[in-house]
Amino acid sequence: MTESVAAILVAAGRGERAGQSAEGPKQYRRIGGRAVLARSLAAFRRHPRIGPVVIVIHADDRALCEAALGDDAARVHLVTGGAERQISVRCGLEFLAGLPAAPDLVLIHDAVRPFVDAATIDRVIDAAIAHGGAIPALPVSDTLKRAGEDGRIAETVPRKALFGAQTPQGFRFDGIRQAHAAAARSGRSDFTDDASIAEWAEMEVRLVAGTAENVKLTTREDIAAADDRLKERLPMIDVRTGNGYDVHRLVPGDHVTLCGVRIAHDQRLDGHSDADVGLHALTDALLATCGAGDIGDHFPPSDPQWKGAASHIFVEKAVEIVAAKGGRIMNADISLICEAPKIAPHREAMREAIAKMTGLSLDRVSVKATTNETIGFVGRREGIAAIATASVAYGETQ
Repeated sequence: MTESVAAILVAAGRGERAGQSAEGPKQYRRIGGRAVLARSLAAFRRHPRIGPVVIVIHADDRALCEAALGDDAARVHLVTGGAERQISVRCGLEFLAGLPAAPDLVLIHDAVRPFVDAATIDRVIDAAIAHGGAIPALPVSDTLKRAGEDGRIAETVPRKALFGAQTPQGFRFDGIRQAHAAAARSGRSDFTDDASIAEWAEMEVRLVAGTAENVKLTTREDIAAADDRLKERLPMIDVRTGNGYDVHRLVPGDHVTLCGVRIAHDQRLDGHSDADVGLHALTDALLATCGAGDIGDHFPPSDPQWKGAASHIFVEKAVEIVAAKGGRIMNADISLICEAPKIAPHREAMREAIAKMTGLSLDRVSVKATTNETIGFVGRREGIAAIATASVAYGETQ
């Protein structure tokens, strides 16, 4: 059985070391034209193994957060945190515990680490499944000194087997929730990360490879360096458009399914699945943006498992493929070409169904219809056709 995974992004800090800015605390500063928090969130929102995402924010920052995230604010859970990071994480854990289905695992990530990549997330998830807890880390490369009085060197600390911890830190949900609760009851508030709480609670925590790019933005200089780094990568804006076309013939029946909506009709669309031409065309449009073939490559009509299948399955798979390739769907537009049934009474239900499948806001989904002026197979009510266009932005975490 696949383990369910949730993510908590900790974004309630004030970031004093980053200095004051009109943009607010450092998680809301813009790097490469986009808020740090939005860039951190993107890595988790489009990762195919991540389910619900909780962002823990300061009580005063809801408007800042919603402005920084734009449409994504409605797709995550915003939770008010506390005065300390440890309290904020516990708030996020308790929110997840109150969902209808709590996750099996949780990843806890510093919102000011905007360069985490999918491979690091995968390593943490896999190790947390196997061992109960895991963190990404890098071997310490600098020589370490312990300071004595007046800044004098007291000793050189051997760096063998020393690692610098990063996030996301992944754990069995029940285990880390209980560990945080126990730490709160004991009055301990000096833990510097979630792994240290897990260690105190005698949970097993493994190290996996981190990356040098997964830096934590702490100071004003860190933010400026991150902005410069992104500006160097920005000349190529990788927005791709894909097109899809599908047609199915009409035969005697009692309904058609179009764009995920069942409509009573005196004919039905003939096909191996539910023959939803709108969703089939959209599937092809999405796959086209990353060169992933077409619907027949992934769901061949010769395969009996797809007989009578609901076509939302095909769209959702295409969405997963796009996400795994680093894409973010920007909009979807479908034109249905038919003499009957009337599409207008069902258009909003169709838009809502497509928005749910793709994760788009409703204003980014369009469904239109036209007749064929009684010309050709469509005009003779022998079939229905659909044309779909999708736009996808790739490489947004750069």
